[in-house]
Amino acid sequence: MPAEIDRPEPTVGQLVREIPSRARVFETFQIDYCYGGKLTLSEACQRRQVEPAEVIEQLKQCDAEAAADDQSIDADAMSLLQLVNHIEQTHHAYLRGELPRLDRITEKVARVHGEKEPRLRTVRQAFLTLRSELEPHMMKEERILFPMVRQLVAPGSAPEFHCGSLAGPILQMEHEHDHAGDALATIRAATDDFSPPTWACNTYRAMLDGLKRLEKDMHQHVHKENNILFPKALQLEADRKM
Repeated sequence: MPAEIDRPEPTVGQLVREIPSRARVFETFQIDYCYGGKLTLSEACQRRQVEPAEVIEQLKQCDAEAAADDQSIDADAMSLLQLVNHIEQTHHAYLRGELPRLDRITEKVARVHGEKEPRLRTVRQAFLTLRSELEPHMMKEERILFPMVRQLVAPGSAPEFHCGSLAGPILQMEHEHDHAGDALATIRAATDDFSPPTWACNTYRAMLDGLKRLEKDMHQHVHKENNILFPKALQLEADRKM
């Protein structure tokens, strides 16, 4: 049964897990529902200095709209196999196409406009850090963690993993998610929440739009892993060992 949003006790990760379209509300208030998904609603509101009642009201409106017409992906309803396939085919595929494009555009904008706006060099460096984290991160998920999850859900006896348990790889993935979150936060701060200056050219504006979309996709991506895939996989592993 979904958590009552009138109470501040549910975590923001749980609230989005139950009704994915709620992510739009949290993004409006810049409440972190993926990296900070373990915070309660009241704690998250306090961190962002917003009134919980205002957030709750918008969540209720969002729920009403979702009940009428919700086209969001309900990751919590997916099987573990469906979820790892979805993450690879949707989020990893998006990153493999978008990271090279944003690499080119952030380099160009920083080179052309960096003297006028020095923070663009900060954006460029943060993006490079993010890309250098994400590309090997995806490879480790696809070659190590996700195959382990697929082994876990396959029929037959419980698998024995070379690393002993899913817990180690998952802890490493969560640690790398935190690093990615730091880089994204740096980019948002250095771009005034992706707001172009009045003098910004179309390339500058396209860069900001791409970075904003990247942040949104990463929020959904990390939420599906941190708050849904990882806990469910660890629980299944524990159940199969009993």
